[in-house]
Amino acid sequence: MTSHPDTGPRSTLLLLGICAMTFVVYLDTSITPVALPDIVGDVGGGGTAAQWILDAYTLAFACLLLTGGVLGDRLGARRVLLTGTVVFTIASIICAVAPSIGVLVAARALQGVAAAALVPLSVAALSTHIRQPRARARAIGLWGGTAGVALAVGPLLGGLLVTALSWRALFWINIPICLLGWWCLRAALQPGRTASDRRMDVPGQVLFVAAGCGATLALIEGPHRGWSSPFILGCAAVAVIAIAAFTFWENRTATPLLPQGLLRIPQVAVACSINFLGLFGLYGVLFVLTLYFQRDLGLSPLNTGLRFLPLFGMLGIASLLAASVARRLGTRPTMLTGLFLIGTGLVGLVTIDFSAPPAVYLVALGLLGAGIPLSGGVVAVAAMANAVPATAMGAASGAMNTFRQFGAVFGVAVAALLSPPTQATAVTHLSATFLVAATGAALGAILTVRTLRPKPTATQPKTVSLSIHSATR
Repeated sequence: MTSHPDTGPRSTLLLLGICAMTFVVYLDTSITPVALPDIVGDVGGGGTAAQWILDAYTLAFACLLLTGGVLGDRLGARRVLLTGTVVFTIASIICAVAPSIGVLVAARALQGVAAAALVPLSVAALSTHIRQPRARARAIGLWGGTAGVALAVGPLLGGLLVTALSWRALFWINIPICLLGWWCLRAALQPGRTASDRRMDVPGQVLFVAAGCGATLALIEGPHRGWSSPFILGCAAVAVIAIAAFTFWENRTATPLLPQGLLRIPQVAVACSINFLGLFGLYGVLFVLTLYFQRDLGLSPLNTGLRFLPLFGMLGIASLLAASVARRLGTRPTMLTGLFLIGTGLVGLVTIDFSAPPAVYLVALGLLGAGIPLSGGVVAVAAMANAVPATAMGAASGAMNTFRQFGAVFGVAVAALLSPPTQATAVTHLSATFLVAATGAALGAILTVRTLRPKPTATQPKTVSLSIHSATR
């Protein structure tokens, strides 16, 4: 892989291209929820249509992230990033013109496939092409801030576009951003030798997809089809068998999808777990409150986006500040602070009546938003960058983001199970979702305290190096 200087036009173009694609990938996770009632009303779909519009994207994203990291290591960042950008652009166009719920869900899944190639390679490209530690830290901080800003502006921008135009504008807006990203990446990343000759773990990937899809299908469709229906039982059986087969295969293949020993590195294990729990709570809250605001309270998409402004506004601000906060306080204290804010916000939501004036619950939503990037995201990436060799950074980033996206997938599915929408009232038992998410934040804090204990600096790098070497040889 060709190296680049830390400064100059090419480095600037690389950062601009990566930030453009990072922005659009994360924008499509937060811009869609406020438009769910309008989308379902236009293209139709059953009782689970709203969930699948969200989860088709995040499920494909989650299932293929590990392969995305390996593809970049094998084929090179330039080829994979440019291809992912083209596929994301095409999928966005299909979403914008989709005539039915089936086409829309399929196109959302295709967006997720492209995102799975873009996200891990974005971090890896910054880590390998910007070699100076301070410049790399600034670049990774800007990457994390871009993701946070995209999440922050999504609900409000979505509300504005749906109100002024239609829900299809949510996907048309991707096109100019993707074109800018493609041009910058093509100019910045020159062809070069690939960083690794590691083979693809096709059986492992197939089993991983089967496990993820089986579990998600069972969780989403179970309440509607009946937990004892043959279809749901079959999906659950596929998930269990696939997980068992995946574990068996990964322990024996020479080229595992997830390198052996990677999750034994404390920074990686905690990063994966905390990102799962954080996104689980965020997307569970986002899903149930979006339906509650629009169906129960009768709010427009724009007003719904405004209600989420404290949550995503604080998420964006905290994302921009997270890297500097972690440098001052350290990774462990920063992550614990974030988890405390998440737990406090979720417990606050349990006690709130959402028919009350918005000011009553704005603080709780703001605390939740601030806690997400401080507990995971760029803080976890920075921790892994110092603990994982550059040759395995793509796999480590893919693993962390896989857990992150599965947190979003299961957050939506479990929220619909705990706080099910009905015909009479959009959402019931709101507090159940908030309590389960708060419990997850508490478990994350316990894991962080027990796992990220200070270790002798003279022995830790040696242990990590041996683990990764044995995993990637």
